[in-house]
Amino acid sequence: MKGVSDIPGIATKAPEGIRADGSPFRVMVVDDSIFIAKQIGQILTSEGFEVIATAGDGEEAVKKYQELQDKIDLVTMDITMPKMDGVTALEKIMEFDPNAKIVMISALGRQDLVKKSLLLGAKNYIVKPLDRKKVLERVVSVVKVEV
Repeated sequence: MKGVSDIPGIATKAPEGIRADGSPFRVMVVDDSIFIAKQIGQILTSEGFEVIATAGDGEEAVKKYQELQDKIDLVTMDITMPKMDGVTALEKIMEFDPNAKIVMISALGRQDLVKKSLLLGAKNYIVKPLDRKKVLERVVSVVKVEV
């Protein structure tokens, strides 16, 4: 009986979260909902990404990004959070790292904030409820454009 390894192309495709050199893309997940943060983390790690940090609000996100800036390849950032919202956190991060790769996460009906985020430098966005395929498409489209 043939196994997966006998079918060309199936077993050879590397997970989307792995670079050509075999190392994972490293991600910080920012969301005030523990459930959503965990869901994003599970989607990304299932494709080889490594979640190296999480934050529950914008203030914490800016602080952690400053500490880990050289290690983070991508940030997923919820727009609506306590203390400091995602748009403000995005703006602050872009001030000291204009090359930051940030994907915003928004509830339906917040197109105004999504548009503002993209103008401020966000690389893409994801609309809740989260869809695994869309999350991966949007995230991969950002990390695979390495300079």
